[in-house]
Amino acid sequence: MLFGSLRINLWSGVVGFILTFVLSVGSNLLTTSLIRGLIAFVFWFLLAFVLRWTLGVVARPDLGNAQSRASSQVDGVGGNLDLTTPDENEDLNELLKPKPEQTDEGNNGFAPLNPPKLVSNKDPEELAKAVRHLTDK
Repeated sequence: MLFGSLRINLWSGVVGFILTFVLSVGSNLLTTSLIRGLIAFVFWFLLAFVLRWTLGVVARPDLGNAQSRASSQVDGVGGNLDLTTPDENEDLNELLKPKPEQTDEGNNGFAPLNPPKLVSNKDPEELAKAVRHLTDK
């Protein structure tokens, strides 16, 4: 199994080496083309390894889910989903009914807030002078 996966990576590297060498030998020296081909071999080898690992990780959970689905269908567990909720109408009606303690209109200690009114007793001329004084600075 390991040699089979290594063989695919080696073939990928060889293809990358050949492509790079053939495309660069026409415009470069032989040693430059060989060096670039070797770099391409390593790159394609690692790229094949990463792609095969990624595909293996992505494909593996699907197999696990299919196996778990098959085993759950055999056992009969998880085949049906019950989405009904219990009837709570009586509880809601009890919450909405006013309680006798709440209907009592007696003195319960509540007094509305009466804030003092903020009224200026200043002369409008004095206010205008103050505004002009502040805008001059």
